[in-house]
Amino acid sequence: MSPEEIEARVLYRDASVLVIDKPAGLAVHAGRAGDDHLGLYLDALRFGLPRSPELAHRLDRDTSGCLVLGRHRRALARLGEIFAQGDADKVYWAVVVGRPRQDEGLIELPLKKREAKFGWRMEVDERGGLPSATRWRLLGCDGRLSWLECRPLTGRTHQIRAHCAAIGHPLVGDVIYGRGTGTLAGDRLALHARAVTLPFQPKRPPVSVTAPVPDHLRALLSGCGWADESVAIPAGQ
Repeated sequence: MSPEEIEARVLYRDASVLVIDKPAGLAVHAGRAGDDHLGLYLDALRFGLPRSPELAHRLDRDTSGCLVLGRHRRALARLGEIFAQGDADKVYWAVVVGRPRQDEGLIELPLKKREAKFGWRMEVDERGGLPSATRWRLLGCDGRLSWLECRPLTGRTHQIRAHCAAIGHPLVGDVIYGRGTGTLAGDRLALHARAVTLPFQPKRPPVSVTAPVPDHLRALLSGCGWADESVAIPAGQ
């Protein structure tokens, strides 16, 4: 990745907000020494302002799509309110194993972070977990895989991945929750932050941004009935 490539992935820009199309495989924060991460390129996104933008939320390393940044402190404070209050309408596309029995539903399972043999994972914990809710609907299916639209109503780490796995439909390419589904997506996680809508200024239309489908998901989605950009994204529910 280069600063020029990151700049080319800007989907939306105004005086306060940036939305970029984060590529799968790029961490948003520094990890192990020498690892590539978004923080190395934020200076390329100043576009004339004295400070680099900062993250308003985060995406997992292997999740692609809409990532929101604030361009100054006041913008970051406002974005923090929007995300904390659940006013950001976030739409994710996921490809999961199997077909849900229903065409839509609401997963309400509390999640808790637990230490695992090789790191950590999120698990359903009815007593000690934090309240977590994900609304989903079926957009297409090829018989063995399903294309879901997921809207997280809370912001827990790995929420969509853990919730889909908990109902018996893990995401393709998920090495933590997916039980060996990696080869179906060429070892890439089949999760894309498709769109985000932010009511940034109450008296103005919301900021609404859609990220294009990445190359590594095109074949999977096409198999489930996606035809380029033919499926409209409905307004927040």
